[in-house]
Amino acid sequence: MLNLFKIKGQKKEEAANTNGRPPAKKQSPGELRLHKDIAELNLPKKTKITFPNGKDDLMNIEITLRPDEGYYMGGAFVFTLQVPPTYPHEPPKVKCTTKVYHPNIDLDGNVCLNILREDWKPVLNINTIVYGLNLLFIQPNDEDPLNHDAAAVLRDDPQKFQRNVQTAMSGGYVDKVHFPRCK
Repeated sequence: MLNLFKIKGQKKEEAANTNGRPPAKKQSPGELRLHKDIAELNLPKKTKITFPNGKDDLMNIEITLRPDEGYYMGGAFVFTLQVPPTYPHEPPKVKCTTKVYHPNIDLDGNVCLNILREDWKPVLNINTIVYGLNLLFIQPNDEDPLNHDAAAVLRDDPQKFQRNVQTAMSGGYVDKVHFPRCK
């Protein structure tokens, strides 16, 4: 019985120490690292980062890229990053929510970027991912594609690829696939 009173006393003391608010949730090492990465972000111009679930949930990030050069200049492309609790030992899961005609992004939004797979190292961070995604739009890679048709067109007929990209970004059809406007 004595133990019960001791526990109740401890709980009252904890409540008094938090000024009536619930105690703060303890952050995992991954959340602490992510907090540091976000504080040190140096985003390319025309790149925006938001937290769809609010600033209390840094593990879910939305990034909007607006390339200012290359085939995709003038477009707006949205990516979601789901950061695992084991970050930075595992990379975030990245999806492109904008349907895009791109050799390294399939129609389901999966992204082929080596630093998100085999080349990930804990020294890499969110800034590295943003610059990697930006580079995909400036220099699409036809040698490691997810969209093989787009890669073949880029490799064999860059002018046709340019037309296809512009058609897709304008909300048109490319090879019987409709792309919503993203300009």
